[in-house]
Amino acid sequence: MVRDGYLYAVPLIAASFVFGWLTRPAWAIPPLLLALFLLWFFRDPEREIPDAAGAVVSPADGKVTDVSFIAAGGEKRTRISIFLSVFDVHVNRSPIAGVVREVRYQRGRFLNAMNAVSAEHNEQNIVTLEGSGQVVIFKQIAGLLARRIVFYPKVGDLLQRGQRVGLIKFGSRVDVLVGADARLQVKVGDRVRGGSTVIAYLPARSELVAAGGASAKESAR
Repeated sequence: MVRDGYLYAVPLIAASFVFGWLTRPAWAIPPLLLALFLLWFFRDPEREIPDAAGAVVSPADGKVTDVSFIAAGGEKRTRISIFLSVFDVHVNRSPIAGVVREVRYQRGRFLNAMNAVSAEHNEQNIVTLEGSGQVVIFKQIAGLLARRIVFYPKVGDLLQRGQRVGLIKFGSRVDVLVGADARLQVKVGDRVRGGSTVIAYLPARSELVAAGGASAKESAR
């Protein structure tokens, strides 16, 4: 259970008792039901983290809504977008093991997270991770209902694959940007689980070196 669940639920439970005592018992039911929903919403189940080399795990529970190629930082990358409804677990996890190189908060709008333009225009937190010679960008994007993005680590922190790193409160979206050479393991419409579903495999360092050597030979001809 995320601590925020208790922060929201305890006052509602107290209000339920007050309403039931001062007014009719029926008035105690709505705040009590809302408190129970919030305790359920902020659940934080344990997950089995894959240990396969190069695995990129989903940073959140939800449904894959987009897999596309985009340009980011002057490089061609594959973007995997995952939509979180209010019924999904909202705890976010690190997609790879690596060092936090940058954390950039971007103010913006609160469009429906299913909308493609939300990836650029909505309020979001953009995290750049580097591990095993690869860079993965992870975006926490606010949705129509989301009004707070939480990210705990700081620049320079070393994260483990699947480690809890924060959450987005209520409906939202997360994007994962991997290299165009990553081997994708999901498609649009797939359901994924944060920390346990492998969404892509990054090429091993030896493959990168080999590819670099091949490119150098081609350039020399």
